[in-house]
Amino acid sequence: MPTPAPPTFAHPFRAYSPADFHFPLPEGHRFPYYKYAGVRDLLRPHLPVLGPPALTWADAARVHDPLWLRRWRLGDVQRAEERALGLPWSPEMVERSRRAAGGSLAALHDAVRTGWGANLAGGTHHSFADRAEGFCLLNDAALLTRVALDTGLATRVAVIDLDVHQGNGTAAMLGPEPRAFTLSVHGERNYPFRKEASSLDLGLGDGVTDREYLAVLRQQALPALEAFRPDLLLYLAGADVLAGDRFGRFALSLDGVRERNRTVLAWARTADIPVVTMLAGGYNQDHALTTEAHASVVLDGLEVLR
Repeated sequence: MPTPAPPTFAHPFRAYSPADFHFPLPEGHRFPYYKYAGVRDLLRPHLPVLGPPALTWADAARVHDPLWLRRWRLGDVQRAEERALGLPWSPEMVERSRRAAGGSLAALHDAVRTGWGANLAGGTHHSFADRAEGFCLLNDAALLTRVALDTGLATRVAVIDLDVHQGNGTAAMLGPEPRAFTLSVHGERNYPFRKEASSLDLGLGDGVTDREYLAVLRQQALPALEAFRPDLLLYLAGADVLAGDRFGRFALSLDGVRERNRTVLAWARTADIPVVTMLAGGYNQDHALTTEAHASVVLDGLEVLR
């Protein structure tokens, strides 16, 4: 029986997914493994989904301490460091982290080429230069910013972080860089409980609804982006803003999340700047809803940016 021809698509876009890269976890661990394969499978009919290249250690060292990276590479880490990361060390975990960050870097080059790049993982914004936290080992938003500025792919980079948790690592790592603008819309009373200073922090109370959230986005966040005038946008499209998320305290609906996505992506299109989308967090009690919300940023991108 002949092998069916791969599907063809009437657009130049593609996405990257580390879903085929697994690492051992204790039974019942809260890391949402399921969503990566689920998002990949939902999106395969709509665009090519590729396995990501591994981030090189040299690229990781653009933003992370080389000695700290070496310890993680070799497994020379303390239990307290594993607890802060929230994941047990294994060679497979490190490799999967490199693949997730590598997908974001590949998406950056796609964005420069086509106007949009998509990683079906990433948004690992709790990682610091020499510290891992909150499921985040390698900070891809900081890395992409550094690569874009150092190689001339961009001259001014904005990170709009719409995960429910503040992007503390990104804020700390990019704070000294005047050509970067970090914007975080997050739960003020949620993790991390010690916030770092972003270029603009918009901390919201518990129970935020679609209407309240979208008003903040349109009336405060987007005007700030306009004022900064970036020529590259990194969009962390967290799904943990949804009502029912295990680690979020907001109350957005799926329709609200999709309107959020379309608002950000339409802004980038109107501004004529390339955008990279990364999934960031999502831990809903309804697993199918988490997967659908994460896939929506790519479906919305295909609608708005093609």
